[in-house]
Amino acid sequence: MITCFIRYEIDPFKKEEFAAYSRNWGEAIPRCGAELIGYFGPHEGSATTAYGIYNIDSLAAYEAYRARLAADPLGRENYAFARKERFILKEDRIFLKNVSSSAGRD
Repeated sequence: MITCFIRYEIDPFKKEEFAAYSRNWGEAIPRCGAELIGYFGPHEGSATTAYGIYNIDSLAAYEAYRARLAADPLGRENYAFARKERFILKEDRIFLKNVSSSAGRD
Protein backbone atom coordinates (compact mmCIF):
# COMPACT_ATOMS: atom_id res chain seq x y z
CA MET A 1 0.00 0.00 0.00
CA ILE A 2 1.24 3.48 -0.87
CA THR A 3 -0.23 6.87 -0.01
CA CYS A 4 -0.54 9.70 -2.49
CA PHE A 5 -0.16 13.17 -1.01
CA ILE A 6 -1.28 15.97 -3.33
CA ARG A 7 -0.21 19.45 -2.28
CA TYR A 8 -2.23 22.23 -3.86
CA GLU A 9 -1.59 25.92 -4.03
CA ILE A 10 -5.04 27.46 -4.45
CA ASP A 11 -6.41 30.92 -5.08
CA PRO A 12 -7.24 32.27 -1.60
CA PHE A 13 -10.37 33.92 -2.99
CA LYS A 14 -11.69 30.63 -4.38
CA LYS A 15 -11.64 28.38 -1.32
CA GLU A 16 -15.32 27.49 -1.82
CA GLU A 17 -14.61 26.30 -5.35
CA PHE A 18 -11.81 24.10 -4.03
CA ALA A 19 -14.20 22.73 -1.38
CA ALA A 20 -16.76 21.81 -4.07
CA TYR A 21 -14.00 20.17 -6.12
CA SER A 22 -12.94 18.19 -3.04
CA ARG A 23 -16.48 17.00 -2.31
CA ASN A 24 -16.77 15.72 -5.88
CA TRP A 25 -13.56 13.72 -5.47
CA GLY A 26 -15.01 12.33 -2.26
CA GLU A 27 -17.52 10.52 -4.42
CA ALA A 28 -15.44 9.73 -7.52
CA ILE A 29 -12.13 8.61 -6.00
CA PRO A 30 -13.49 5.65 -3.98
CA ARG A 31 -15.70 4.60 -6.90
CA CYS A 32 -12.62 4.48 -9.16
CA GLY A 33 -10.53 2.33 -6.83
CA ALA A 34 -8.55 4.38 -4.29
CA GLU A 35 -9.10 4.67 -0.55
CA LEU A 36 -9.69 8.37 0.06
CA ILE A 37 -8.33 9.67 3.36
CA GLY A 38 -9.56 13.16 2.62
CA TYR A 39 -9.15 16.60 1.16
CA PHE A 40 -7.99 19.34 3.47
CA GLY A 41 -8.46 23.04 2.76
CA PRO A 42 -7.09 26.17 4.41
CA HIS A 43 -8.35 26.93 7.89
CA GLU A 44 -5.68 28.78 9.88
CA GLY A 45 -2.25 29.92 8.80
CA SER A 46 -1.76 29.66 5.04
CA ALA A 47 -4.75 30.72 2.96
CA THR A 48 -3.36 29.00 -0.14
CA THR A 49 -2.22 25.51 0.89
CA ALA A 50 -4.50 22.48 0.61
CA TYR A 51 -4.01 18.71 0.46
CA GLY A 52 -5.64 15.62 -0.99
CA ILE A 53 -4.59 12.25 0.46
CA TYR A 54 -5.50 8.71 -0.58
CA ASN A 55 -4.18 5.16 -0.43
CA ILE A 56 -3.68 2.87 -3.40
CA ASP A 57 -2.17 -0.61 -3.68
CA SER A 58 0.76 0.20 -6.01
CA LEU A 59 1.97 2.50 -8.77
CA ALA A 60 0.55 0.03 -11.31
CA ALA A 61 -2.84 0.22 -9.56
CA TYR A 62 -2.48 4.02 -9.59
CA GLU A 63 -2.13 4.06 -13.39
CA ALA A 64 -5.31 1.98 -13.80
CA TYR A 65 -7.12 4.14 -11.23
CA ARG A 66 -6.16 7.35 -13.08
CA ALA A 67 -7.58 5.92 -16.32
CA ARG A 68 -10.86 5.03 -14.57
CA LEU A 69 -11.00 8.49 -12.97
CA ALA A 70 -10.49 10.20 -16.34
CA ALA A 71 -13.31 8.11 -17.84
CA ASP A 72 -15.69 8.60 -14.89
CA PRO A 73 -18.44 11.18 -15.66
CA LEU A 74 -17.96 13.01 -12.35
CA GLY A 75 -14.19 12.82 -12.74
CA ARG A 76 -14.36 14.42 -16.21
CA GLU A 77 -16.77 17.05 -14.89
CA ASN A 78 -14.50 17.84 -11.95
CA TYR A 79 -11.39 18.21 -14.13
CA ALA A 80 -13.36 20.59 -16.41
CA PHE A 81 -14.60 22.55 -13.39
CA ALA A 82 -11.03 23.06 -12.15
CA ARG A 83 -9.86 24.19 -15.61
CA LYS A 84 -12.78 26.61 -15.99
CA GLU A 85 -12.62 28.16 -12.51
CA ARG A 86 -8.80 28.16 -12.27
CA PHE A 87 -8.70 27.89 -8.46
CA ILE A 88 -5.73 25.50 -8.51
CA LEU A 89 -2.55 27.49 -9.06
CA LYS A 90 -0.11 24.62 -8.52
CA GLU A 91 -0.38 20.90 -7.84
CA ASP A 92 2.38 18.54 -6.69
CA ARG A 93 2.03 14.88 -5.79
CA ILE A 94 4.27 12.46 -3.99
CA PHE A 95 3.84 8.79 -3.14
CA LEU A 96 4.98 7.63 0.28
CA LYS A 97 4.91 4.31 2.07
CA ASN A 98 3.93 4.15 5.72
CA VAL A 99 6.96 2.78 7.54
CA SER A 100 5.76 3.17 11.12
CA SER A 101 4.78 0.08 13.03
CA SER A 102 1.90 1.86 14.81
CA ALA A 103 -0.27 2.07 11.69
CA GLY A 104 -0.76 -1.71 11.51
CA ARG A 105 0.11 -1.94 7.81
CA ASP A 106 2.92 -3.73 6.02
